Amino acid sequence: MKKRLKINGIIMILAAIAIVSFPKIFLRSSAPSARENVLVVLGTFLILMGQLFRVAARGYKSEHSLNGKALIEDGPYSLVRNPMYLGILSIGVGIIFLLFHLWVLSVFLVIFIMRYILLIFTEEKKLIVAFPKDYQDYCRKVPRLIPSLSAVMKTEVSVYLPLKLGWIKKEIGSMAAVLLGAILLKSAIVIYSNGMKAYLPQVLAMLLAMILFLVFMLYLNRKALQNS
Repeated sequence: MKKRLKINGIIMILAAIAIVSFPKIFLRSSAPSARENVLVVLGTFLILMGQLFRVAARGYKSEHSLNGKALIEDGPYSLVRNPMYLGILSIGVGIIFLLFHLWVLSVFLVIFIMRYILLIFTEEKKLIVAFPKDYQDYCRKVPRLIPSLSAVMKTEVSVYLPLKLGWIKKEIGSMAAVLLGAILLKSAIVIYSNGMKAYLPQVLAMLLAMILFLVFMLYLNRKALQNS
């Protein structure tokens, strides 16, 4: 885990250096337009959904894995086999939609694949050894990282995204840091490039996305309490 965090930290530092050194190459000027407002809402929503997947996956795993002795096939793990990595992917894409030129998405996806696919394969080998038959059966039913659209549409969202407030409390620091950091940077870019008048529609778009997401979280928490 420490090695993984160290590598992720190095990648983030290098990315930050590149962005600070060449901001105009990477960051959008965020000129006011309907397209920009859509990207702002979509980016904010994807960041929040990514955080939600990470929180739900980590919380569900801590309660049901029996310290690694049980194979988890329910909750977020019924949608994809690696919901925490799906959360990271969603957060990364959301930040790009919020802040960056869209060509940066291709760079991010290449780095994501290089960084996480090997980790996923390594973890899968360990799970096959620990749960030889059950894990192979599970792999046949559930995709590795990208959820099936039919599974998403057919299944009640609270089934694969259970949520408890206790899980959120444990992760609230990192959740707030990522979201507020992205929003503050977005605000600075918009105000610097286009002035306060252009900033108002975009901040309203971000607030709308956050309010809708808060309602969604409360719904998921209520469903989790009803099912417990």
